[in-house]
Amino acid sequence: MINFTSSKTFIFFKMRIIFFLVFLTTISIKAQNNAVGKTEKLVFTASYNMSGVLNNIAEVTMETSEAKTSKATLLRLKCTAATYSKWDNFFKIRDLYESYVNPNNLKPYLHKRDVNEGRYYKAMKYTFDPKSNTVKSVQTKRNKPEENKNLTIHTGTKDIVSTIYSLRLIDFKNMPVGTKKTFTILFDREEMKGMFTYLGKETIPTAVGKKECYKLAIGSNQPDVLKGTNSNFLWLTADENKIPVYGKFKIPVGSGELKIKSVSGLKN
Repeated sequence: MINFTSSKTFIFFKMRIIFFLVFLTTISIKAQNNAVGKTEKLVFTASYNMSGVLNNIAEVTMETSEAKTSKATLLRLKCTAATYSKWDNFFKIRDLYESYVNPNNLKPYLHKRDVNEGRYYKAMKYTFDPKSNTVKSVQTKRNKPEENKNLTIHTGTKDIVSTIYSLRLIDFKNMPVGTKKTFTILFDREEMKGMFTYLGKETIPTAVGKKECYKLAIGSNQPDVLKGTNSNFLWLTADENKIPVYGKFKIPVGSGELKIKSVSGLKN
């Protein structure tokens, strides 16, 4: 069993899983959405290695659904992270990240984030105005007053959830091996940069069968997020859905994996 030295280490582990998923997509994706459906559910097992053995720590779920407003029908992208029950007594995590996007190109309109980790609670809400490249943000913390702030962002900057899903709109079929792409996301009211390198195709075994995949090497300009230049990889199915099925990451306090557990409701 992992010997976490503090609850801060556990928070660090959870956040790096999320950033590992995020540091994957191009700075400008203009393709139409032919990959992400409206009834999709992907379930992952997150494992962590600090003492020489991989331990299953948490479950990460990604779901999509329709959300109708008075003016349009949007696509809701929902991501949750929860520790398995045997870890809850040590440090319980129940986090929710969701975005409401244009179903045709995954352009974000609204993003919500609710973080429940032990005794810590934080909520963040972004309302995007793409015409002016501005974002209205509202932050709430336990026992503190609501904090409102208007932000100016660069063209193409997205929230954490719509960024993850937008990866699947990329045309890897015609991408030369060795191609590098950069991107920008908005997290905690700051724009952050990351990149990936396309390494070609590789067939790997998974819980949902043997899959031919596009393999990516992941990097960041922030050394406290991911460690090393050849230590973080992601495999996406080399089909029309391009779902993530396996990831390996290395961070300053250890290493871990993210494995697909189940899949349902795919578009293709």
